[in-house]
Amino acid sequence: MTAGRRGGPRVVGLGGGHGLAVTLEAVRRYSHRITAVVSVADDGGSSGRLRRDLGIPAPGDVRRCLVALAADPDGVVAQAFGRRFERGELVGHPLGNLVIAGLAETTGSFVAAIDEAGRLLDVQGRVLPATEGPVVLGATVAGRLVTGQAAIQQTGGPIELVALEPPDAGAPPDVLTAIAEADQVIIGPGSLFTSVLAVTAVPTIRAALAARGGGVVFVCNLKPSKETIGFDVADHLAALARHGVVPDAVVIDPDAMDLGELPSGGGGGDQPRIVEARLARPNGWSHDVALLAGVLGGLAGVAPLQG
Repeated sequence: MTAGRRGGPRVVGLGGGHGLAVTLEAVRRYSHRITAVVSVADDGGSSGRLRRDLGIPAPGDVRRCLVALAADPDGVVAQAFGRRFERGELVGHPLGNLVIAGLAETTGSFVAAIDEAGRLLDVQGRVLPATEGPVVLGATVAGRLVTGQAAIQQTGGPIELVALEPPDAGAPPDVLTAIAEADQVIIGPGSLFTSVLAVTAVPTIRAALAARGGGVVFVCNLKPSKETIGFDVADHLAALARHGVVPDAVVIDPDAMDLGELPSGGGGGDQPRIVEARLARPNGWSHDVALLAGVLGGLAGVAPLQG
């Protein structure tokens, strides 16, 4: 991989889906020493079909992050990775999911498969799964247990806690090393319970975050999702805390979501530093990559990379 080929701080991004991909696009503006740690609990769509048929962890969010870190995200290979077949027996499958699945069967290792796919795309960093094997996400919703990421996303909340089955699912050793050695760890944005907390629900990842001396940043969503209806920023932080995750800094766009009763800023103890900045694109639903890069790079104490 190309993690050490260029400069910048060592940055780890945690999450899944489109949210983590946006973070990675922002981070690559000030670092090429990037490790993405991606949820593999998805059980819907193409990922769910491949999980059932082949017994592999979900490849879909991994694929998105590989494309986000590709040397040429707009190139033919990167675009082909995201292209879904529209007819025949492969309908609904993106090519990248099938490539990762084929590489996993060839190498006998999901981690090795992602590394090989990363070489095909010449990724600027490394992408790793949150767990080495398949996991099932479960959630406590209004006092009852809901099993499976797709089912959880359809509950409409309120979601209280999420956990993985098996409960002792372990992260690849390189994930824990990356978190320990990173200059900056970024959590989110993305679906709070089914993407962000699906990663920190891995016990060894949660312990690695707690063991750090600082540098953990949470990028809050701009709008509540279906699974966080009625949430403000303070509610997001409370959900993180219920799952044993207390960031050192929280990046928010105060024009996009109500703040709620936030802890006082400035950091220290269990109170994170609150960093307010304009972050939304004109549509108001997604983060502007350049604006996010400026804030995250500033927190890391670096300027954008040249070239």
